[in-house]
Amino acid sequence: MSLSIVIMAAGKGTRMKSSLPKVLHRLAGQPLIGHVLGAAAQLGDRNTVHTVVITGYGAAAVEAYVAQCASTAHCVRQMPQLGTGHAVQQAVPLLPDSGTTLILNGDVPLIRNETAAALVQASNGRHLALLTIPLDDATGYGRIIRNADGAITGIVEHKDASEDQRRIREVYTGVMAAPTAWLKSAVMGLRNDNAQAEYYLTDVVAQAVRDGISVVHTQAANQTEVLGVNSPSQLADLERRCQQDRAQALMEAGVRLADPARLDVRGQLRCGRDVEIDINCLFEGDVQLGDGVRIGSHCVIRDAVIGNGAVIHPFSHIDGEGHPVRVGPDARIGPYARLRPGAELGAEVHIGNFVEVKNSRLAQGAKANHLAYLGDSTVGQRVNFGAGSITANYDGAHKHHTVIEDDAHVGSNCVLVAPVTIGAGATIGAGSTIGKDAPAGQLTVARAKQTSLTGWKRPLKNPTKG
Repeated sequence: MSLSIVIMAAGKGTRMKSSLPKVLHRLAGQPLIGHVLGAAAQLGDRNTVHTVVITGYGAAAVEAYVAQCASTAHCVRQMPQLGTGHAVQQAVPLLPDSGTTLILNGDVPLIRNETAAALVQASNGRHLALLTIPLDDATGYGRIIRNADGAITGIVEHKDASEDQRRIREVYTGVMAAPTAWLKSAVMGLRNDNAQAEYYLTDVVAQAVRDGISVVHTQAANQTEVLGVNSPSQLADLERRCQQDRAQALMEAGVRLADPARLDVRGQLRCGRDVEIDINCLFEGDVQLGDGVRIGSHCVIRDAVIGNGAVIHPFSHIDGEGHPVRVGPDARIGPYARLRPGAELGAEVHIGNFVEVKNSRLAQGAKANHLAYLGDSTVGQRVNFGAGSITANYDGAHKHHTVIEDDAHVGSNCVLVAPVTIGAGATIGAGSTIGKDAPAGQLTVARAKQTSLTGWKRPLKNPTKG
């Protein structure tokens, strides 16, 4: 049976007080609608799922994002926005005449795949299935209306509800699944004779009753998965809920978190056994932590693969920017280290405080412990790169490569002007500026002769000039 998914993403989000379309505001590092598109993608493959996104305010930006992360989805614009039913009317020409259609909302980002799949199964191409939940405070939600036998007969929007109806706790979450052919007919017959003069999608429930289509329901597992975002405060609340859920899942998998309330995962974090994460760490993109990895406090890690037993000391910043940084087993990073795209560190590498590595490979046992920069470099085994030393890789127009072979020792405050090769076992004297290849096994020194001037006096200030 074919499945069509309609995602409502036309609203401006006035209460967000932002020029950015509401569905492009970020939750856990991803636009709201990105979460919904991800859930839709889990419900089938490209051959069985037909996705339609309804855009409106900021349509060009929303459509550009949809094309980027869900290339097979179709977008259609709702101009002007005359209600939820009117939105689905815009999708009707793109929907097939068979199967089931699932309605999702682009500003309700945390719906679980299992919940959406259960609703589709409840519809089964024959029933109108509603996702409901009981709420202590149901303000703003449509109320589920049942007859004396408990059968659902309709939904009344909060603004149109009587006082008695507003006391109903069971609400409609905005998510439904219905036979596609029937839904297309039902939404085209909607009327706008209500307090808002809008075409309500919820009115199809009463139409289903009249048409003899059975109305069933499934219940959301928790409130978090059906909460929408209409204001910055609601977005912040949902962010905390999302992070709490992610922290709980990590701990259930065996990760030791120093404080679950002080963790932010804005992407995918995969952890091996016996991983420890201290407070105020931020993970973005795709991060993989091997067995026994320890992450110190206040680290920011994005797009990285960190090997077994590695230790990332506090305040370190690892950012692969889509090209994963790789840290080998038992490496020691930080504190206050920075690893940039193209950094590949072998086993037992040490990168110390205020050391930056970019587009460089360091072999097993290499060390750069203090105040150093390694860019566009290949560094051999057991190399020691001294404090204050750098590879000067940029000539103002082009980047050049530095090679430091096994067992070389680069003294403090050296400048290696690329392209240059430091031979195996070579020693570079402290304070040297090296612009030519240094031979293997030899000491190379390149610095001015030290001179002391007798009789020289430091200039003094003229008190009359201030």
